[in-house]
Amino acid sequence: MIFLLGSILCSTFLTIAFKLCDRFKINTFQAIIFNYLTCLITGSIVNGALPSYGENIVEPWFKWAVIMGIGFVVSFNLIAATVQKSGLAIASVASKLSLVIPFVAAIFLYAESVSIVNIAGIVLALLAVIFTLSPPKKPARASGKTGAGGGTFVLPLIVFLLTGFVDSLVKFVEHRFLDGTNNNEYLVTAFSSAFVAGFLVMLYRLITGKIVFQFAGVLAGIIIGIPNYFSIWCLMKVLKIFPGGSAVILPVNNMGIVLISAVIAGFIFKEHLRRINWVGIVLSIISICMIAFG
Repeated sequence: MIFLLGSILCSTFLTIAFKLCDRFKINTFQAIIFNYLTCLITGSIVNGALPSYGENIVEPWFKWAVIMGIGFVVSFNLIAATVQKSGLAIASVASKLSLVIPFVAAIFLYAESVSIVNIAGIVLALLAVIFTLSPPKKPARASGKTGAGGGTFVLPLIVFLLTGFVDSLVKFVEHRFLDGTNNNEYLVTAFSSAFVAGFLVMLYRLITGKIVFQFAGVLAGIIIGIPNYFSIWCLMKVLKIFPGGSAVILPVNNMGIVLISAVIAGFIFKEHLRRINWVGIVLSIISICMIAFG
């Protein structure tokens, strides 16, 4: 279970890092791009060599690595856009609710067995996410900014679908193509694809003057990239160690991130947590036990 804990802690660190980027006015898009370059370098060090693209391109998993890489960079930026348009709570709920997609996929695509308690735990987990991340009530503003109403509902929906797709793709590739010896090559290729796709977009924005280069974005990318790589590396490790257990592992991973992030937000960043938020945290603990041990 140490790899599952490692994935949860590394993923939680990413949330903290992006919160700090916003606080220090660091361009999040640039940090995301250089984060993937850092992932590429980190993966190459773990693998002992740079990826051999000439050899990997003929591997059956190569196209999935490219798709996952593009999914990484698009989902990260969509989450950032959702935070700006709909708020942090809505963006967080949308991404964490996506655990439903890989859970259902694990049952129907891989015939993984689940109990009534597991299913009840999933339902409880969804309620826990909503309660934990429930924002404080604010009076309506005359500016017309209405949060998740109207067209801003589209972005959270896309985040929900895309995040769930990427999580499901992790299991699909691990199940079909990875044997424990090629995990690093796959991950490095995925991160390379994410960096190339994002760098091209960043270069276009720099040339057209839509953004200004920030060295702080490079530094933030390095700080974010190392735990980002190991969050997925650890997740793929635990999926390999416990084959047939993704219907439990993926929800526990997501709910663990919600739980720890909420606690850190309250005690370290001094964010105000209402009674309903604490109810959500308690429900998170109960749901994790139901999913993992039901």
